[in-house]
Amino acid sequence: MEQAWHFETEAIHHAQQPEEATGAVIPPIYATSTYAQLEPGVLRQGFDYSRADNPTRRRLEQALARLEGARYGLAFASGVAATSALLTLLAPGDQVLAGDDTYGGTYRLFEQVYRKYGIGFSYADLSRPEPVKLPDRTKLIWLETPTNPLMKLADIAEVAARKGPALLAVDNTFASPYLQRPLELGADIVLHSMTKYLGGHSDIIGGALLTSDAELYERLKFIQLSVGAVPSPFDCWLVHRGLKTLALRMRAHSENGLAVARMLAQHPKVGRVYYPGLEEHPNHQVAARQMSAYGGMLSFELKGNVKHFLRQLKIFTLAESLGGVESLVSQPATMTHASIPRAERLRRGIGDELIRLSVGLEHPADLIADLNNALEDA
Repeated sequence: MEQAWHFETEAIHHAQQPEEATGAVIPPIYATSTYAQLEPGVLRQGFDYSRADNPTRRRLEQALARLEGARYGLAFASGVAATSALLTLLAPGDQVLAGDDTYGGTYRLFEQVYRKYGIGFSYADLSRPEPVKLPDRTKLIWLETPTNPLMKLADIAEVAARKGPALLAVDNTFASPYLQRPLELGADIVLHSMTKYLGGHSDIIGGALLTSDAELYERLKFIQLSVGAVPSPFDCWLVHRGLKTLALRMRAHSENGLAVARMLAQHPKVGRVYYPGLEEHPNHQVAARQMSAYGGMLSFELKGNVKHFLRQLKIFTLAESLGGVESLVSQPATMTHASIPRAERLRRGIGDELIRLSVGLEHPADLIADLNNALEDA
């Protein structure tokens, strides 16, 4: 029987055995597009062309699957590419039910790309305790939990118990597998933007799908091969390196995130703070039940001039994305969620006064001082 290790040990050692030829502790990057064949169609270790498979990518996929408690992993060129691969399984007339606080890039993909192919999309507040009625022909339930940017949480186990034959996909980007394991709660498939916490250093773009369903994996593997939206070997190597410190980073992100959230919740120039680690968060009990800590993402409503506040920040960098070691700040209405029509944004609660923070690994006292100084001038 294979030995079961703790998360930190798995992150460092799984699919990271020393390279056999030289004993290199860190396996090399296989920067090759093609592979010599022994005879026509007779391959060395199953590799023929790197769009189909690559040793560096395979190691990463194996490591990601292990950390999510999955049997299979697939890496893609971006989180959106991974989402698109999953949607490719659907047919005209199929329905997707998604949360009403969906990431702007996902909403754009749903509404401006796949809807024109006859796939229907509907949205509901999946963080509410009462069950949501599934539309007819629902083939996919799309959960973000926590959501982007309002930090809503859905009870994954509760949704899984009521999903029927529909696939339940969970975007686990904000939590990472260190804080939340959706497959263990009944999800069929997990998605990550590897760009964020998995890579952890704001230097790659990538996505991943993880599942334990063999038939689903084979269908998605065919799409990965046929469409070819795969990451480069170097990007795979960087993500795999990032996984080794994921546990340490997520603990620090969570500690800093909670400290910043508590400070903001007491500040007179701040309205509502959206962070599941605060007891007043409406889904705090769900978060406490299905997450081991609360992460580094939060949003808040500013009582003041947003542009002036953003200009005063010295540590928080105004930028899209999240999950890196450095702290970032954004205005979702004009940045990450600008592709959602204004009326729909406002209906969802994403106004111009909403600020999103990706709290990094700097000293928490410096982060709090930076925010305090900017708030005083806002």
